[in-house]
Amino acid sequence: MAPLPVIDLSEPLPAVARSIGAACRDSGFFYVTGHGVPDTLLAALDALSREFFALPEAAKLEIAMEHGGSAWRGYFPVGAELTSGRPDLKEGLYFGAELDPADPRPLHGANLFPRQVPLRDVVLRYLDTMTGLGQNVLRGVAASLDLEPGHFAAGYTATPTVLFRIFHYPPAPADEWGVGEHTDYGLLTLLAQDTSGGLEVRTPRGWVAAPPLPGTFVCNIGDVLERVTGGTYRSTPHRVRNTSGRDRLSYPFFLDPGFEVEISALGGTYGDYLVSKVSRVFPALWDTVSRGVTGRPSGRSR
Repeated sequence: MAPLPVIDLSEPLPAVARSIGAACRDSGFFYVTGHGVPDTLLAALDALSREFFALPEAAKLEIAMEHGGSAWRGYFPVGAELTSGRPDLKEGLYFGAELDPADPRPLHGANLFPRQVPLRDVVLRYLDTMTGLGQNVLRGVAASLDLEPGHFAAGYTATPTVLFRIFHYPPAPADEWGVGEHTDYGLLTLLAQDTSGGLEVRTPRGWVAAPPLPGTFVCNIGDVLERVTGGTYRSTPHRVRNTSGRDRLSYPFFLDPGFEVEISALGGTYGDYLVSKVSRVFPALWDTVSRGVTGRPSGRSR
């Protein structure tokens, strides 16, 4: 028996909505199957990602995030990302929607891709595919709230903020966390993970493992969806510890409201809220980037 609900998206929408509603009221986490994402796409992404992380550090740093400027894209080494103020035991790549390099908005622009590994086409195909999947899951979320199925696609995610990460967790001792306890701050997360395991979710019944299940994604809702539902749906703490003895790769995809969308529950635009959140993840880098964009450091205390 799976530790979290498994929801088949190919079933009729009313059944999907009932299952999603129950899961979101309980832990905010569930698996999805019947999603239509080709296994071949995931396999190609995994193979190329492993090839990238096997490169020497100097080669990976050719696309370090500091080279991405305010677009907030590229590579970071182990320990450079913070969760709740503490360094994570992971390295990774940040991607987003591929946009004009001159886009002036923070977290918008062109991606950085390595010259040694042909990741570009696979990553961009994955972004498109997962955006479609995320919108499909949000149809079920909307129906579960007695809203029109297209409620999110016509509003919050009409022009969504799309963010994607590839994380590599080296083997770790049993007392060290790859990522400490946290919630996701956006709307919806869809996670592909390799066979190593290590993800844990804090449910009302305590912490449970959320191991990889073949043919599924782990889906969870973020703080924004909890806020806009008045707390009816739960944004649940989770954490990762890689004690498998081998490298662990994971692929979290985030489908969030449009950058300029006003959200009353946030007291402003999603973009302002998002910038205030990510500025805490890489504080030193964000200060450098924000000075280059605005001539002054960012206000991380928001």
